[in-house]
Amino acid sequence: MPDDLLRIGPFTFHSRLFVGTGKYADFDQMNTCLDAAGAEVVTVAVRRDVLTPQGGRKQGNMLEALDLSRYTILPNTAGCFNADDAIRAARLSRELLEGLGNPGAQWVKLEVLADKKTLLPDPVGTLEATEKLVKEGLLVLVYTSDDPIMARRLKAAGATSVMPAGSPIGSGQGVLNPNNIRIILEDLKENNPDYPVIVDAGVGTASDVTIAMELGSDGVLLNTGIAGAKNPVLMAKAMGQAIEAGRLAWHSGRIPRKLYATASSPLEGLINPSSPGIK
Repeated sequence: MPDDLLRIGPFTFHSRLFVGTGKYADFDQMNTCLDAAGAEVVTVAVRRDVLTPQGGRKQGNMLEALDLSRYTILPNTAGCFNADDAIRAARLSRELLEGLGNPGAQWVKLEVLADKKTLLPDPVGTLEATEKLVKEGLLVLVYTSDDPIMARRLKAAGATSVMPAGSPIGSGQGVLNPNNIRIILEDLKENNPDYPVIVDAGVGTASDVTIAMELGSDGVLLNTGIAGAKNPVLMAKAMGQAIEAGRLAWHSGRIPRKLYATASSPLEGLINPSSPGIK
């Protein structure tokens, strides 16, 4: 479906797969995987991958390894454990990408994490940071849990996209609670069917991506599922194809689940083998 484009704010994309840049063996492997996945949006942890702890530029950093004319960078605030740090990282990313002329300066993937063990989002800090960054004019794509009430509050706070976790970051468990994802999609799209909801985190393999898309999600963001695979390049290609398969299946409308079998060939009109003259 060539006209089935993903629209987020002023951005329009053909690919609905957002891919991260962490955990690859080297930049060459990363770029090969991004190409195999067909990604158009690449998310980069500005604080971790671009800036040193002292705030200076790293030598040979991630942005220098990426083709900025090809990819729209989605900066993220990974590694931030309070609202103030996340807001600071978002501001730095905007300034940095504006200087590089990349359109990614307009938006940010907001993460405010609660602790290093679970990497679950801090709902209070996330909401606070969302409200402040929206007021500063940034398009905020916000990482959250699969709590429908929190998702509703983040949209009301002005989030451009809500990004519920399929399961904990890097866990590879896939979509653990599809019912909550369904509720979030139904709720956030009730008055705006085009409001983008992107499943973020926990994807382990291609079938996880397909499930997320079959639920009606507008896209999937992942990193570890590709970078941690035994063959990252093949997995990247599989993830890209899974996005398309899941999207097509969602548009097609699956058959209802039934308890008992239904014959695929009609039984009416068949000759009864017990009829006289049948040998």
